Amino acid sequence: MQNKKIQFIAVDLQHDFTAEGGSHYRRRPSVDFVKGILMPYLQEKNIRVSEIISDYRNEYNKRSNTTCVPGTWGYASEIPAKSRNKEVWIKCQNSPVWVTKNIGDAKKEPGKPFQNPKAFTQWLENNVGKPQDVGMVVLFGLTLDCCVFCTAQELRFRGYTVKILEEATDSYSGMKQEKQIIINNYPLLNWARGIKWKELQKILLQKILEVKIILESDIEK
Repeated sequence: MQNKKIQFIAVDLQHDFTAEGGSHYRRRPSVDFVKGILMPYLQEKNIRVSEIISDYRNEYNKRSNTTCVPGTWGYASEIPAKSRNKEVWIKCQNSPVWVTKNIGDAKKEPGKPFQNPKAFTQWLENNVGKPQDVGMVVLFGLTLDCCVFCTAQELRFRGYTVKILEEATDSYSGMKQEKQIIINNYPLLNWARGIKWKELQKILLQKILEVKIILESDIEK
């Protein structure tokens, strides 16, 4: 992992999942952790986050779906705009490769869902980096048993090393015991491993020191 980047991807941290009144809201401790600990830390260290969100108007061709509808309060993200890394990827199903025509456009009706793995790969390379240049991708957000899980699969298929920040994710139910069962067992272990915040902080501090040493060396030259 030496001299390779650590990248963060947030998944579905939208009001319909994170805030009271949201159509899929549950009490999930990870949301408070992300808002109160993780994001302030990343902002302080000038570490940006790539973001995947959802437009579920036409999920599984169910046109009556009112979850995460563009232009509504439920669609809005918890990730501050100043902390985002370039463009946001918008999906229409659990897997990020599924999209629709007019996705994310509040003024237009979405088309029929289709897979666009090539565009998702391009988004990853533009915002996260190519697998050979990235030491670790840290996933966080909602939910561990659906969208975070599917995102981990897609990243691993493309050759990324994937870690899931344990304190920053939850299952749909929000139950701690369920989360631990999912994160510590197969099939998720086929695609990703959990990492605790304390361990991740040590790695990040080491990377910051490495960068500082390189910059100081360049200055001396």
